[in-house]
Amino acid sequence: MKHIIILGDGMADEPVELFSGLTPLEAADTPAMDKLAAMGRSGMLTTVPDGFHPGSEIANMGVLGYDVHDSFEGRGVLEAASMGIDVPDGWMAMRCNILTIADDKIKNHSAGHISTSEAAQLIDTLNRELGNDNIRFHTGVSYRHLLLIRDADKRIECTPPHDVPGTPWRSVTVKATHPDAEPTASLINELIVRSQEILSQHPVNIARMKAGKEPANSIWPWSPGYRPSMVPMGTRFGIKNGVVISAVDLIFGIGSYAGLRQIHVDGATGLYNTNYEGKAQAAIDAMHNGADFVFLHVEASDEAGHEGDAELKRRTIESLDHRIVAPIMKAAAEMDEPVAIAILPDHPTPCSLRTHTSAPVPFTIYYPGIEPDSVTSYSEKAAQAGAYGLLKQSTEFINEFLKN
Repeated sequence: MKHIIILGDGMADEPVELFSGLTPLEAADTPAMDKLAAMGRSGMLTTVPDGFHPGSEIANMGVLGYDVHDSFEGRGVLEAASMGIDVPDGWMAMRCNILTIADDKIKNHSAGHISTSEAAQLIDTLNRELGNDNIRFHTGVSYRHLLLIRDADKRIECTPPHDVPGTPWRSVTVKATHPDAEPTASLINELIVRSQEILSQHPVNIARMKAGKEPANSIWPWSPGYRPSMVPMGTRFGIKNGVVISAVDLIFGIGSYAGLRQIHVDGATGLYNTNYEGKAQAAIDAMHNGADFVFLHVEASDEAGHEGDAELKRRTIESLDHRIVAPIMKAAAEMDEPVAIAILPDHPTPCSLRTHTSAPVPFTIYYPGIEPDSVTSYSEKAAQAGAYGLLKQSTEFINEFLKN
């Protein structure tokens, strides 16, 4: 049997006044996901263990069944793997946003979703001005980049910038959690300050401001770590040909360490305007070409949640349903080999909070021959009545999904 997980990042939410107390998922028109729920079995899943920040890195590793207590080493090193960057021994990797500071506050985490071509020019300048034998910047996608520091101490507290829009930036700079990490914290904070001096007058930002766009006027490093230890899914579950499809470096990085082959889709942006049809076709083609496991990740709903835009989030969920889930269900029904399909988010991103939470997420599993439960639609509320109940360990979900 082939297996495909379709993950709508941040798709779960809380009741919204705009939708008369419904969540965006409940308010959305989702006939394909509802049909899948009616044919399959549903439940709720805790993807973020107690004591961990509800980041996409933690939650997606959890969905794939990794115990983050043993295997998580920070977001930066995962994104480095996606970018094909080897993190040498003795070097610490960090995710490095380029973002917008206004009135001494973090205005947004993405510099208005800056283009990769613009960001590459800024990263090149930062490497010339701030890089040396112990500091390296690497260009990623849009606002998501990488900072490597030699002989750094990861015992530091960093604030994800998407968690604190509107917060004075000086109040959430890096803090050491151990005296020996003080030099590392001081170095990173100095890099933030110096980046603001360099980027404020950069030609890219001057042009952006003239065009009425947000300036990318500061870096924001966070999620430090070294090379992780992750046993490939082929070893753990016997997957012979697994693939990961996404528009996000982090997800490709997790997939790389999990032993999944990366499939990049033209026009996949990570936003509401991503190439939904292209992603669906890539998943279908992968299964036709021998893939026995597909992890298909769609970022759009998460970004809408971070923007606090409930109407946009509803539309991204409908696009996921109509343009990805429906064609994949149709293609799977016509394949010679049976296909198991799972639908779920990695974590909620409530529009009212504009950040992630650790609340359990709804999931549905379907495969030919499964005995359906009483659930007839897919949503946060409906899944609570599902036969799987509440799964508190991520391995419970992946073991259940891959058992056939």
